[in-house]
Amino acid sequence: MLPLTLFHLFLGLSVSLLGAFASDHQEETVKGFFGRNGTSQSTHTNNWAVLVCTSRYWFNYRHMSNALSMYRTVKRLGIPDSNIILMLADDASCNARNKFPGSVYANPGRHLDLYGENVEVDYRGYEVTVENLIRVLTGRVEPSVPRSKRLLTDEHSNIFVYMAGHGGNEFLKFQDNEEISAFDIADAFEQMYQKKRYNEIFFMVDTCQANSLYSKLYSPNILATGSSQVGENSYSHSSDKDLGVAVIDAYTHYVLELMEGINKTSQSTMQDLFSSIDPNKINSHPGVRSDLFRRPLDKTLITDFFGGVSQIEVVDDEEGVEEEAGLVGGNGKDSVSSTAPAQASFAIPERRASHSKRHIEPVSNTSTTSEAKELWGWVGSSTRAWGAVALFGGLVGWVRMRS
Repeated sequence: MLPLTLFHLFLGLSVSLLGAFASDHQEETVKGFFGRNGTSQSTHTNNWAVLVCTSRYWFNYRHMSNALSMYRTVKRLGIPDSNIILMLADDASCNARNKFPGSVYANPGRHLDLYGENVEVDYRGYEVTVENLIRVLTGRVEPSVPRSKRLLTDEHSNIFVYMAGHGGNEFLKFQDNEEISAFDIADAFEQMYQKKRYNEIFFMVDTCQANSLYSKLYSPNILATGSSQVGENSYSHSSDKDLGVAVIDAYTHYVLELMEGINKTSQSTMQDLFSSIDPNKINSHPGVRSDLFRRPLDKTLITDFFGGVSQIEVVDDEEGVEEEAGLVGGNGKDSVSSTAPAQASFAIPERRASHSKRHIEPVSNTSTTSEAKELWGWVGSSTRAWGAVALFGGLVGWVRMRS
C-alpha cells in the first residue's frame, strides 16, 4: 500500500504543478492577445450621436444646417440612423421664405442639399424641449416612446453630443421659451454614468459663451469642447444672398472642413481636430476640457466618436506583420475600405490615406472568436500532453518500486 500511496502523491503533485503552469501561461497569453492595441485604444463596441438644434425661426437657419451637417458627417463615417437621435426645433426646409423648398444648404454655392429623402428627424418642432432632451439622455422616457426615438446605449457606447443654438453664460436657449443650464447637462451626464449608459462622451457646443456649458461637468470619461469663451459671441461664417440669411456658423464650418478630409479608416486624432481651429478665423476662442477624460488626445481617434465600430486587421505585405486595430467601419457591417465622398459641401480637397504598402482586410467578430478558441484549444491540448507524460512517469516509478 505504501508504494501506491507514494504514487498517488507524486501524480497529484505533478498534475497540480502542470495545472498551475498552464493556468499562468494561459492567462498571460490571453491578456497579450486581447491587449494588443494598448491602453490608448478605446474599449467601446458601438457609437451613437445626439444632434440638437435648439432654435426656431427663419433667421436661425444656420443652426439647423449646423445640426444637419453633423448628421451627414456621422452617417458618412458609419453611424447608422438607428444610432442617431436628431432633434430639430424648426423646419427651415418647409419655411415659406425658403426659395429652395425642401432643401437646406450649408454654403452659398448650394452644392449639397443637407435635407433630403435620407434624413430621419426623431424630434421636431415643439418636441424639442429641455425635458425631452434630458429624458433621451438618461433613458427615462415614457413606455409609448418608439424605439427609434430612444438612446439605447450601454456601458460600451461612445456618444457624440452636439448642440447648436443661442446661449449665454452657463445656459442654452430652447426655442426662445426655456433654457437648459450647465448644471442640468452635468447632472444628466452623471445619471448616465450611474446607470452605465456610456463608455465615453464627446460633448460639443456651438453657441455664444459655449465653453461655460461644460464648466460644471463632473462625471468621468467625458471630453468637451465649445466655440467661445465666457463673454465672447459665436459668429456665423457665410451668408446666401438668395436666402437672405447666414447658412452655417464659423466654428462648425471649420470642424466640418477638417472632417471632410477624413474617411472611415482615418488615423486623425482629437488633438488634430482641436489644433485645426484657428481663433482668428472664427473670431472667438474655442475651448477644450479634457481633465475628465482618461485617454491622451493625441491617441484618441476622431472616428472613436464620429464613426461606426468595426474590427479590422492591417497587414503589411512586405514584412508579413499583422496588427489588430480597432478602426472604424459601418457599425460593424459596412466595408471599411470606402473613402470619403466628393467634397461638394465645404469645397476642400480630400486627404486620402496612402495604402501603397498596406491593404486592409475586414475581420468579423467571429474571426476574433475563432482565434480565441484556437488559443484555448492549444492550452487544453498542452495540459493534456503534460498530464500524460506525468502519468507515464508515475507508472514507471511505481513498477520499479514493486520490482
